[in-house]
This record gives sequence, structure tokens and C-alpha cells, in this order.
Amino acid sequence: MPKKGDRKPRPWDLTDPEGLAPRAHQFEAWLAARHASPHTLRERRQSLELFLTWCADRSVTRPVQLTRSLLERYQRHLHDSRTRIGQPLSIGTQLQRLTAVRVFCRWLVRHSLLLANPAADLELPRAGHALPKAILTAPEVEQVLNQCDVTTPLGLRDRAILETLYSTGMRRLELIHLTRPDLDLTRGTVLIRQGKGNKDRVVPIGARALAWLEKYLTDVRPLLASPPDDGTLFLLHDGRPCTPAQLTSRVRTYVQKAGVGKIGACHLFRHTCATLMLENGADVRYIQALLGHADLASTQRYTHVAIGKLKEVHTQTHPAKLTREMAEQLGD
Repeated sequence: MPKKGDRKPRPWDLTDPEGLAPRAHQFEAWLAARHASPHTLRERRQSLELFLTWCADRSVTRPVQLTRSLLERYQRHLHDSRTRIGQPLSIGTQLQRLTAVRVFCRWLVRHSLLLANPAADLELPRAGHALPKAILTAPEVEQVLNQCDVTTPLGLRDRAILETLYSTGMRRLELIHLTRPDLDLTRGTVLIRQGKGNKDRVVPIGARALAWLEKYLTDVRPLLASPPDDGTLFLLHDGRPCTPAQLTSRVRTYVQKAGVGKIGACHLFRHTCATLMLENGADVRYIQALLGHADLASTQRYTHVAIGKLKEVHTQTHPAKLTREMAEQLGD
């Protein structure tokens, strides 16, 4: 332990070439060279900054000081940590931060900067597949869509955005990164580049959504675009692409204005798209391809909320039916 009055090590002290901070920078450069997405790079960087800060407070500044015991202490620290509003860190947040540390330790061993991986047997918290908190019915979706004032350029753009989210079930970042060439108006498809896991996929888009997109492309986008135009599909009023926060805010506002009594934004449309298609008879594997899930288990959670069709079949086929005579009995 440092003596009283000693300078506390800085978490990002780059003066020691063998320190954790320079190695973390090299690790980030390695991830970038392997074409990790900007989202993954940002997530890893933020998680490692927090870890290195925690390490520096305990005078741990070099890879050789990383031990299984230290990582278990960090895991307990995350478990006991609280957010700014006093809530425990979610399992997902704990998992994200520990995964970054585990991948970093694996990289240190691979590059002979650590003899053994102290995180190799670290038991990570399990993030369960939570059911979607809210699903819109088809009439409720129409209520939300009708909140867009399509007589204005930005209202028409927003209608095209909502229709695209509803028709394809794509993620927020996937929509933000769409470019004009990604749309195939003739075939009625959209190419989603570098989705989750850096995987491209082609998904269908319905005729109604395409009609709104064509109107947006013809009447609105030329007004918003300004040189140099990189082809980004959906633009802000000043020609810049939407940020994730801005897109979420716009979509959430329309959901609130519709008065459907449900909370959500872009992912609400993703959940709704999947659930309504399942209720209307779509095979779960087609939904998996549409949503870009690597694991079918991620898609199967929607079968638990697509209850409408099951309820209908149950009513028609289950032998225990409520007869008129029984209803009169119950009324007595």
C-alpha cells in the first residue's frame, strides 16, 4: 500500500510503457484493426476506464498485478455499486464491464504480457432473456404513426422512419446507418450493413413503408441534404445524421402523443413487429432472420408474448367451455 502523502497512481498514466494504461490503448487499437464496431470500441473503452480507475485506487498499475482474487474483488465491487439514482447496477451492465475485462486479460495472455489468464474461470452473472415490457397492438401502431404531421418536411421524414422501424424491426443504430444505396426499391429489400456482431443482412420491407420512403426521398431529403452528402438516408434539419439519443427522443415523443398508455421508442417497434408477425402465423426462424438474432433463443422469447393466436386456439379447442347454464349458475 502507498504511504501517506504518496502520489496516487493515475489510471491512465502513459509514462510507464509496461503499465495497464498503454496496454489498454494497444488493446483498443487491436480491436479496431479487427474491425470492431464503433459501438463495441466505445463500450470496451468505457468499461476498461472504470476498471483501470478502480485498479489505480488500489495501486494496481501493471498487468502482472492482475490476479483472480483481484478480479473477484472487482466483481463484488460491481455487484455492490449503485447508479446515480441509487439503483443497483443491472445484470447487463455488470456483464458488460466484466466481459471487457475478461477479453482484455485474454488479449494480454495472447500477446505474452501475462503468463496466465486470471479471468479464465471467472463466473460471469447470467443475463436472463427478459420479456419485452410493452407491445403495441396493430391499431395502437396506427395511432402512433398518425401523430406525424406529414404536411411538413420533418413530419414526413418521421413518418418514413416509423414505417421503416415497424416494417423491418431493425435496431436503432441499424436505421441510423442506412444509406440511400442500401434500399432496393424494385425488390422491396433493405441491406443492413454491420449490424450487431458486424454482420450484414438483407431484410424485406413492406410496400407501405416503401411508399413513404419514396415520398421522403423525392420531396424531403433533397431539402435536407447538404454537401458533402455521404448518402445517409435519414437526415436532421441541418443535413447531419441522427444520433441515437435524438432518434429515441423523436420516436418516444410520438408514442407519448398517441396516448396509448405504453412507454418505449425504437425497440418498442422492433418488439411489436416480431410479436404481431408471430401472432399472424410467421415461423419463428423467419423472425430470427428478420431481426438478425444469432441465437434462436433470443427470438423465441417473442413466442411468450405472442399470446393472441394461442388464446384463440385455446378457446376453440379446449373442452372445458363456459356454458350458458354454468354462467347462470355462477350468476346466482
